[in-house]
Amino acid sequence: MDLVAKALAKSVYDGDIVNLRLLFSPFSPARVASTEQLESFKYAYLLPDEEQERDEAYGKALELVREADTWAHIGTELEANRPAQIPWQLLLMLGDRAVRAGKYTSASQAYEMLRIRPRMQEEFLRQADAALDSGDVARAVHGYLVATGLAYNYAAFPEPLPVVQDFQTRALMLHGEYPERPEDAVGMLPAEAFVDTALTYLLLDAQVAGRLKERPLDVRLAFLGKLVEHRDPNWRDFVHRYREARKMAEDMERRFGHTDPDRADSSPSLAEEIAEQEGDDPSAVSAHLLGRSIPQGEWWQYLKELAFEHPPAALFVARQIVGETEILVPRCRADSPVPKELRLLPADGVSGEIVPGPE
Repeated sequence: MDLVAKALAKSVYDGDIVNLRLLFSPFSPARVASTEQLESFKYAYLLPDEEQERDEAYGKALELVREADTWAHIGTELEANRPAQIPWQLLLMLGDRAVRAGKYTSASQAYEMLRIRPRMQEEFLRQADAALDSGDVARAVHGYLVATGLAYNYAAFPEPLPVVQDFQTRALMLHGEYPERPEDAVGMLPAEAFVDTALTYLLLDAQVAGRLKERPLDVRLAFLGKLVEHRDPNWRDFVHRYREARKMAEDMERRFGHTDPDRADSSPSLAEEIAEQEGDDPSAVSAHLLGRSIPQGEWWQYLKELAFEHPPAALFVARQIVGETEILVPRCRADSPVPKELRLLPADGVSGEIVPGPE
């Protein structure tokens, strides 16, 4: 039973709802009547190592497990020949630990089992709004990410499940209709409309994003900048490739006598030049944006891969038909403050170097 206590404490310490539920399951090695043994090699991952046992947070979890009432409850549940009722004290600490570790799926399940998940979401949003009122954008973004990370999908089959970050599907929905004109692309929307669309897409929740709608544009821009950093830690890598791809497009347009690559009449020239330079493989432009090629890849395959590796990138590309092929091309408004805030465009409008932003 000493090993059982340590295993339970580790699952709480790790914020791991899967391991906690396993330990209370009918086939658990912690069960009194089980033939499985915690000492066996295959269950070694359930037990803490020496470093974890020295951690103060682990010690607090172990104290909670061994608290008299909790330990008595655990013993009763492990002996009963029925589905176990997990002690609420363990679930609450596990949920809090999971939030601190960024394991929002695990936290959402723990809070859902306690029937407090919606209240926890609202509390995180309340604190995030208060942080935004005080000018602490980073803390506000973190609060919104925690709140949306705790969301639940009650339409999931066969039982409700936490909402997952499926940006690949959302990116396809974002580009579901082919833009009749270049200015119809998502990246060409006016700043106000674009920021609303971007926040809804990146927060994965239109209702939560709507809480920011009444904020001044500069506040929402700062919020979007921090949100992009959180959603894509490798955003700078994409920025380099995006600038290169955009510069290629600008060079093409200058050869055809156009100075603004975002003009409505520029798209046919761009398509012709791409076809001329890339020959039978215009998808090389899509490959440049992604950073690698997909053999015989369609535009939607490039978009899905791009949205997986760089979720915000889907907001700044557009579909483009070149001959009989459809590809992805960079598309954003040069006069919008959004690409400058996200460093997609150089601050001076000339230099191709990345302008350092706030870390």
